[in-house]
Amino acid sequence: MATPKKKPAKKTPPAKQKSAPRKAAPKKAAPKNAAPKKPAPAAKAASSTPRARKKREIYLEGHKRKFLVAVDETPECDRALAFAASRAKRTKGQLALLYVIEPEGEALHWLGVEDMAREEGLSKAKAVFRLFGRKLKALGFEALVPEEIVREGSKAEEITKAIEEDQDIGVLVLGASRDPSGPGPLVTHLAGGKLAGSFPVPITVVPGHLTTEEILALA
Repeated sequence: MATPKKKPAKKTPPAKQKSAPRKAAPKKAAPKNAAPKKPAPAAKAASSTPRARKKREIYLEGHKRKFLVAVDETPECDRALAFAASRAKRTKGQLALLYVIEPEGEALHWLGVEDMAREEGLSKAKAVFRLFGRKLKALGFEALVPEEIVREGSKAEEITKAIEEDQDIGVLVLGASRDPSGPGPLVTHLAGGKLAGSFPVPITVVPGHLTTEEILALA
């Protein structure tokens, strides 16, 4: 008898190998000179919000409204002094005189005479205060003792800082020049410039052509 042929064994297909998970591609670092991302509209709007101003304390118990006059040797300061003194007396307020020592230049630092220049400025401030004290007596305001303030820097900036720091200052009084070219740099900058709409207190400008009698009658 013929021997039956054995069927060849079925070959088991090899198991599929699991592929290794792909690694995520590393994130590319932003170039150094790349422009920063623009802030969201809400954040941008918040950053442009004006800073809240401090509330004046003029009429609280123990406080008096101060009329501030920036003094120097110009004739328009006499008119501002007369108006402010009269208003302070009539309203039972207080008069404050501010003298600003303006630096002459950066050369002072190199020459080593900054302290000497400051001493000269303080001496001049005291002389101006004595002069305005005599003017107050001549106007009939002997009982009115003004507060004397001395600051150093730009006149317009120091006036603004003094008002922001003293919550009793309620009015800034400026005298306008009679010069046809304009009322003067201080009036132009503070009362007629871009600061006028955001100034912390009202500004009273006394016209330069008014006489002392007319000013006292108006105040």
